[in-house]
Amino acid sequence: MNTHRLSLSCLLTVLTLGMLLVSCDEAFDIHPYDVDFKGDRGINARQIATIEQRCASKDTLRIAFISDTHGWYTDMKDEVASLNERDNLDFVIHCGDLTDTGTSKEFEWSRDILNGLHMPYVALVGNHDFLGTGNQAYDVMFGTMDFSFIASRVKFVCLNTNATEYDYMAAVPNFDFMEQEVTTGTDRFDRTLLIMHAPPYSDQFNNNVCKAFRRYLDLFPGLLCCIYGHNHNDTVDDIYQDGLLFWGIDCAEHRNYRIMTITPDGYEMEQIHF
Repeated sequence: MNTHRLSLSCLLTVLTLGMLLVSCDEAFDIHPYDVDFKGDRGINARQIATIEQRCASKDTLRIAFISDTHGWYTDMKDEVASLNERDNLDFVIHCGDLTDTGTSKEFEWSRDILNGLHMPYVALVGNHDFLGTGNQAYDVMFGTMDFSFIASRVKFVCLNTNATEYDYMAAVPNFDFMEQEVTTGTDRFDRTLLIMHAPPYSDQFNNNVCKAFRRYLDLFPGLLCCIYGHNHNDTVDDIYQDGLLFWGIDCAEHRNYRIMTITPDGYEMEQIHF
């Protein structure tokens, strides 16, 4: 037997199979809800570290709030371009609904657009981001759904309020997390800002606990206001009729966002059209 010829034949067979696999890559497409992402992961934790470091000694903060960019990626790109034209923003907060149907590709598209920002950002989870395996995808790409950080002695508490996505079977909103955040790091903050996707009395919120939720809000030191997305409109409401304001952030399709300026004396809101 000619072992040289056999070895060469085996080598050619392997090479041919390899070429076929490469050429047929499209035939083995990744499942739309596969959470094995390419590129950037664990975004919020890394961005939070940057925000806290940059803003530790500031006495004034300027934060842009955007929301509900799902499905409007051209508008989202324009929104990011508008934000990048401003050189005085400290960071951006996306109030959720990064995707329309929770697919891996949608998460990657949104992430890649947001990564074009010239300033750090964090993103909350929205109800659309739960579809399919979206909740797992969000966890891999951005991190835990309830999180917080401190900038310029203001604690930003970001809550998952999408109770409907759990059929009301999970602790959403998570009162244990809220109670923990009231007392964690109290030597580093004097005021608090609450951010969520779905507001109280909306279709996604667990409205059986709306009154309890309001009582927990009173525990936070120097609560400035609450900010939310979901409703696709730009509005401000005194939801509980007690003076605590809830600011709604519009969707990308309507081509506007808000900039919040926090000073030692309070805060101001500005609506920006792009």
